[in-house]
Amino acid sequence: MLQHPKVKGPSVGLLGFSKGGDLCLSMASFLKGITATVVINACVANTIAPLRYKDMIIPELSNDPAKYKITESGFWNFIDVWNNPLEKSNHRSLIPLEKAQGPFLFIVGMDDQNWKSEFYAQLASERLQAHGKDRPEIIYYPGTGHCIEPPYFPLCRASVHTFLNQPVFYGGEPKAHSRAQVDAWQQIQTFFHKHLSGKKSVKPSKM
Repeated sequence: MLQHPKVKGPSVGLLGFSKGGDLCLSMASFLKGITATVVINACVANTIAPLRYKDMIIPELSNDPAKYKITESGFWNFIDVWNNPLEKSNHRSLIPLEKAQGPFLFIVGMDDQNWKSEFYAQLASERLQAHGKDRPEIIYYPGTGHCIEPPYFPLCRASVHTFLNQPVFYGGEPKAHSRAQVDAWQQIQTFFHKHLSGKKSVKPSKM
């Protein structure tokens, strides 16, 4: 990425959503040249498949598929499927965030029906502080579901999940979710401008 003509350098920032979020956390923990990382509704443990890097393997967080629920509309809800990463049997799946060089911003939808995003963000904060690192920035959005996209994208409350091949419920209330997308986009830009270019603010988005 640093060799791409559109990348100013000398470092890069990462932005990841859902499974992409824990991949970004892993990249920030093991790769050099990453100055800032933003994750949207992500887990602090490796999920879905083992992560391999050089001679290291981080196993996936264990889960119990039997814990899924079906909503009144017939959508699958997977929020309770994932086991607690703090359980001893899951410790190896935790991502070593304390190894990262730069700061973190966690965007949390309080009505996320896929991940326990608030819980994971708090785990990240506790782990970083326990290792003498700065507390990450965490922004909570009430009434906001899993799919927090750029401003003015329509709310996606449910869809057929590509990986699961099932209709999955994501959560979110239209008004609260829409406002969260506008604010989150602004917060993300401000965070990156501050930690990648030293600028403290950017032009606000219009609602």
